[in-house]
Amino acid sequence: MTRPLRIAVVANTAWYLVNFRLNLMTALRAAGHEVVAIAPDDPPQVSRIRAAGLPFEPVPISGAGTNPARELATVLRLWRCLRARQCDLVFSYTPKGNLYSALACIASGRRFVPNVSGLGRAFIRPSFITRVVKLLYRSTFGRAEHVFFQNQDDLDGFVQAGLVPARLCERLPGSGVDLQRFMPSAPPERPAQAPVFLLVARMLWDKGVGEFVDAARQVRRRHPQASFQLLGPADVANPAAIPRQQLADWDAEGVVRYLGPTDDVRPWLAQADCVVLPSYREGVPRTLLEAAACARPVITTDAPGCRDTVRDGQTGWLCRTADADDLADRLLRFIDLPLPQRAAMGAAGRAFVEQHFDERQVIDRYLALAGG
Repeated sequence: MTRPLRIAVVANTAWYLVNFRLNLMTALRAAGHEVVAIAPDDPPQVSRIRAAGLPFEPVPISGAGTNPARELATVLRLWRCLRARQCDLVFSYTPKGNLYSALACIASGRRFVPNVSGLGRAFIRPSFITRVVKLLYRSTFGRAEHVFFQNQDDLDGFVQAGLVPARLCERLPGSGVDLQRFMPSAPPERPAQAPVFLLVARMLWDKGVGEFVDAARQVRRRHPQASFQLLGPADVANPAAIPRQQLADWDAEGVVRYLGPTDDVRPWLAQADCVVLPSYREGVPRTLLEAAACARPVITTDAPGCRDTVRDGQTGWLCRTADADDLADRLLRFIDLPLPQRAAMGAAGRAFVEQHFDERQVIDRYLALAGG
């Protein structure tokens, strides 16, 4: 290994770092590097980071913030934090985390490696902000040491738009999945006509939650015993957030059940028959990889990032984006599938993620960049 480095790992939520990058940070530390986690303060998540023996620095990177003065102040605070910690290298995630880390690193001559794990709302719903964001990407990513992408659609889109040179780009298998933590489990014992469909995500319209609810209504007219569940945080700071009252109304209607947030998705995956994510666009959705690792069939959209997680008709199904009728068709196909075929589909999903999405592949690539 080359000399140990001081490495900052940056994202716009501490929750993201805990759920997606904690194993990476501990692996970097085990390789001899000094590692600091940087994100907005979130005491429950920060305690988990510190319990892993990792220092944490709070920087208020707001995923929904648009006030120029406040955003600039965040970049300056991040720059001061990197200077105080004398960081040699920054690994960054999430759109704001990537752009603000790039600006802070360019201003101080530090190495940085962004990871495009999804393009965010600015690309899902184009606006004036989209033009500003593209200008920032074009101005910063060309000066990165390397740029990771989680799916080929995003990589090709960035290169074709001139936002980053192709020579800097590399595709990773999403954020990978911890195959030791997410193990196959036997399907729940319940009647074939009474499956549980689970959607795991932040409660955002862009995740296809509305289509999931509309499809649930259609399916329950034919199969009233079928259950539909929503699992994930509400009241997130995002313009696409679904109001909590809307979730309560759906719950009262009986069409879906909102389960709230969780720090451990595994018990919920174990009690589900099929995991669904009709998102409009993703990097590579970790929740679907975790579901497949647990041998659960998945249904998702034929959209960038989402389509990477499924072998259509083998490990689950793809449906059209923003199309509740097409989603309902796939849900009905699952219900019509005999139980042994459901189990075979789940087993095929586990084999698929073992081959293509082992988290160790991702960690090893970061260690190589850091010289570990």
